[in-house]
Amino acid sequence: MELRHLRYFAAVAEEGSFYQAAQRLLVSQPSLSRQIMDLERRLGQRLFERTSRGVRLTPSGQALLQHARQILGLAATTQKIVSEAWTRWPAWCGPYRPDQA
Repeated sequence: MELRHLRYFAAVAEEGSFYQAAQRLLVSQPSLSRQIMDLERRLGQRLFERTSRGVRLTPSGQALLQHARQILGLAATTQKIVSEAWTRWPAWCGPYRPDQA
């Protein structure tokens, strides 16, 4: 499972529609559908009930949404912390060179 899967899943859950989630994420609807089907396959669970009016979460989907939001929040916080640490890199150390770490 990748963060992309969780981002896509959360967007579909929040929008209630693959079409609207694809618009929000700036991806094609078929690509989004494939990613959700891949996530469902990996988890061995249906996450959405698909209807003619959109989608709604299954009980498994409801459980995943709570954790997906936490994970995505932690990922965003981690990225922010790492970025802020980079801005505090002391100038006297010179440029950071990963090949010398």
